[in-house]
Amino acid sequence: MKPRRRPRVYFNLRSPYSWMALDQLERRFPRAGELIDYYPLWEPDAQLREALRERGAEVLYRPMSKAKHLYILSDVKRTATRLGYPLAWPVDSEQDWDLPHLAWLAARREGRERLLYRALVETRWHRGEPINQAEAVVKAADAAGLDGAALLTAARAPQTHAEAVDVLEAAYEDDIFGMPYFRIGRERLWGLDRLDEFVSALHRAHPDTEADGAARTDGSAADADPLAGVPTELFTKVGSYDIDTTGACG
Repeated sequence: MKPRRRPRVYFNLRSPYSWMALDQLERRFPRAGELIDYYPLWEPDAQLREALRERGAEVLYRPMSKAKHLYILSDVKRTATRLGYPLAWPVDSEQDWDLPHLAWLAARREGRERLLYRALVETRWHRGEPINQAEAVVKAADAAGLDGAALLTAARAPQTHAEAVDVLEAAYEDDIFGMPYFRIGRERLWGLDRLDEFVSALHRAHPDTEADGAARTDGSAADADPLAGVPTELFTKVGSYDIDTTGACG
């Protein structure tokens, strides 16, 4: 008999919905890091895309409209407020997302990917600083107690690129088209608003695991203007936080 596959969660360091969903998941299912396989998915460079094409695979993200982009800006603010998260809007100067995800893969080989992940999330969403540049990744890694320079070298190594092709191919085979995306058994669940179902399925699969409280709901009401506080330059940066997904049924 074929062994049953462990639950999977696909995440993206660019996506605010991915950030909030994974934080909520680990609050409500504390053994997530032990019992779930984490897979990064991002928009890779031409070299990685070509390697994927050679395997008959591709990235299933698609460009979004400006209207959808503006909706995401207001929805992210509303959702972060509802969940009680501090939110500092990052303004990315470039859209090269290979480096932070490759660094995560390199950190995973040392079993320290969770430390790097938390440092990158704090940099991007709590301080509003970029994470898709070499100096930013090194700084975040050093802050997490890792050797940032060594991690940067490992992120650029051929072994890491090979691992990147593997995880991107896995996303293609799992039909992953948006962030975050959860898989458990035959269940396929897309978006932050499907987290309840994923957590419930995890508890059914592991009834000895206790929840660590419900979702955070300590935020105040949203401002009358849903885009108040969003940096003006973000209004025209279509796709700054996601491609073809609102993190739910978009």
